[in-house]
Amino acid sequence: MRIHIATDHAGLEFSEDLQQHLRTAGHEVVDHGPTVYDAVDDYPSFCINAARGTVADQNAGIQALGVVFGGSGNGEQMAANKVLGARAALVWNVSTALLARQHNDANLIAIGARQHSVEEAKLFIDTFIAEPFSGEERHARRIAQLAEYEATGLIASREID
Repeated sequence: MRIHIATDHAGLEFSEDLQQHLRTAGHEVVDHGPTVYDAVDDYPSFCINAARGTVADQNAGIQALGVVFGGSGNGEQMAANKVLGARAALVWNVSTALLARQHNDANLIAIGARQHSVEEAKLFIDTFIAEPFSGEERHARRIAQLAEYEATGLIASREID
């Protein structure tokens, strides 16, 4: 599977360890930066590029997911979710990694590098990658509603009250 990764300065060292872990597991890793430490770097472009790569690959029929890191993971998740078709979930334990895939068909996850050890992050990422979307009608319906709103501003062809 192709895994798109991005971070900010807080997650740079973390990202390097995780990229090696993913490559060892047989995944193709695409690093969207940064490549050098800069204490005042701006994460949005890195995370947006990871999300754009993930969505483009999936639209092209390539198996791909994304992982973005930062101090808390919050801003990185928000940046990734600005990309049309991105469904980035903040993950902080195994359960949230499972549910991100099972219920939300998330295609990216965000992890706080200052909140977790590298070993915990590896577990969350491995869990996320291995877990399929459940395909349950209620979850598919909700995901479709989000996609419709993202594209048209409507849900079920109606404006939201």
